[in-house]
Amino acid sequence: MKNQIPKLTPAKEAAQCRARPPHRDKITHMLSRVLRFSLILTAALGLCCSYSQAQSEPVRVAIVGLEHGHVGGFLHQFPTQHEAQLVGIVDADAALRARYQQQFHLDPGLFYPTLDDLLAHQHPQALLVYTSVGEHRHVIEEAAAHNLDVMVEKPLTISLDDALAIRRLAREHHIQVLVNYETTWYSSNRLLYDLLQQGRLGEIRKVIVRDGHQGPKEIGVQPEFLKWLTDPALNGAGALYDFGCYGADEMTWFMHGETPLNVTAVAQTDKPQTYPRVDDDATIILRYKTAQAVLLPSWNWTFGVKNTEVYGTRGYAFAETPTEVRERFSEHSPEETLTAPPLAPPQDTSLHYLAAVVRGDLHPQGDLTALDTNVIVMQILDAARESVRTGKTINLHPLP
Repeated sequence: MKNQIPKLTPAKEAAQCRARPPHRDKITHMLSRVLRFSLILTAALGLCCSYSQAQSEPVRVAIVGLEHGHVGGFLHQFPTQHEAQLVGIVDADAALRARYQQQFHLDPGLFYPTLDDLLAHQHPQALLVYTSVGEHRHVIEEAAAHNLDVMVEKPLTISLDDALAIRRLAREHHIQVLVNYETTWYSSNRLLYDLLQQGRLGEIRKVIVRDGHQGPKEIGVQPEFLKWLTDPALNGAGALYDFGCYGADEMTWFMHGETPLNVTAVAQTDKPQTYPRVDDDATIILRYKTAQAVLLPSWNWTFGVKNTEVYGTRGYAFAETPTEVRERFSEHSPEETLTAPPLAPPQDTSLHYLAAVVRGDLHPQGDLTALDTNVIVMQILDAARESVRTGKTINLHPLP
């Protein structure tokens, strides 16, 4: 090993001791120990610095698709966040690429017409998918061929068949497929989960989840976004899929991946002049062995709504806002409102989460974003759509 102080033979050491004063021997020994400690410390600091640098390096991501209006949320974060480095944006529509380039003042060199073009010039570690939901499977197939991790916007896809094909691809190619929901990053929802885990609410009995807004046209989504949202071949359904997925995701998380015994759903179109091809209001009932969930997705709310009520055998808790929870545990005690503690990194934002997964620091299993959870979500949504079509309750069984 370099810089290591050579050992003396016993004879030479004795000779040197006789040739120098005792105090100099002690000083030399002390200096030797200091030198060795310095070398060890320098090496250790070097390893720590290298590890820290590796952890702080941003994950290289590329965006595929610009027709999902939620892409603007990531592009707004891009100048200030440090977890991810945007290395390219893919969309076949030149006019759409130009619009986003101008709106967000992006380098024109970031844009590519196809994923193959991007991959010929860049080396992303993960793809952020902002296509229509109906295109998710196709993009994931391309990503799997290049061993790239993927995060799609909710829901996972448009059918259970697609979901099972995606799961098979993820397993065969050893890639991560994640699903991003806005409500995953609500600290109030995490507090509901923690209250269940701690047993403070007792056994879960009923959950009511309301999600939706006035309607995509009413709130003024972009034309390319509205076009596929109202196409059942590209969105799976209307509000049933667009907002029903939130509650299905939360309930699967609360129930630790348990498959419902059955699903019953009704859906209708209250604004046929606006949404002639898809539903704009739905109710989904999930029945478990000892619990029920009522999901209320709608494009007919007076204003944007995302809240969750959990009723247990010992009390209830309502996530009214992204950060506030109302709870009550006794008939004789008043209801209390509290602010949920902030989420801790890397489970506080989608980009922190994605970066941790890509680096191997976080292994998603059974949480709101994980593939196993979201395959069950698709089983629920697929059954809800079939229940609407047939007017019957659809029985389910755990997936193999």
